[in-house]
Amino acid sequence: MRTTTDLPDVQPRPTSASASAGRKWWQRPWIAPLAILSLVFVAFSLPPYLTLNPEHSRVPPPEGFAAYYPFLVVHVVFGSVALLTTWLQVWPWFRQRHPVAHRLIGRVYVFGGVLPAGLMGLVVGASTPFGPVARMSSVLLALLWLGFTVIGYRRARQRRYAEHRRWMIRSFALTASTITNRFWGVIAYLVLSPQLETAFEGSEKMLTWTIAGLSTWLGWVVPLLIAEWWLERGESTRHGARLPATIAQHSMGPA
Repeated sequence: MRTTTDLPDVQPRPTSASASAGRKWWQRPWIAPLAILSLVFVAFSLPPYLTLNPEHSRVPPPEGFAAYYPFLVVHVVFGSVALLTTWLQVWPWFRQRHPVAHRLIGRVYVFGGVLPAGLMGLVVGASTPFGPVARMSSVLLALLWLGFTVIGYRRARQRRYAEHRRWMIRSFALTASTITNRFWGVIAYLVLSPQLETAFEGSEKMLTWTIAGLSTWLGWVVPLLIAEWWLERGESTRHGARLPATIAQHSMGPA
């Protein structure tokens, strides 16, 4: 029988959660850029819709759907709320130092951001004037955004916080897609617009639909894949951190 005095002094490695708790706010260099990017994006995107003037809309209304613009305005306003609250919710330092504020802002994110914006997004996406490919992407995005957020909220209510964190990271990734699809749109335009007279046979409509289809799909699929990679990477790190303690416990058993 081996006793603990026969074993070397094995100190358990800190888990990723404890290591995260020990980091200072300035050790998260991505927080400030995320906050600034969110603020700049909202400052640019939101004001035209606050005028309630359809002529200022950056999205042309589809034919035969007069209520499209009001749905779009509601979607943009509540989507802006979701985006502005995202960076605080994904900031570990803020979440650990201010748990009450984290919960309150989380409710604003869910009930004053994602839920109304997602429901309006279903209507806006299903009637988008940018073609069937963009339409399929927008509807699927809205369904996943709503689903991930509701599951994440329910997990928090059930005090299953590890699962809550995973689902909300997925939700946040889809929230950020409203920014990333603009970048993909610019790239698609620069690559495809020179082919207007060749590949698209001079049809600006088909060029627009192709750019919209590519940017809408890449806009949310890529961030979601990155979020899944991040979650799996964190899970692997935590599993590796538990190995020394597990080995030590087994070595205390009968030889």
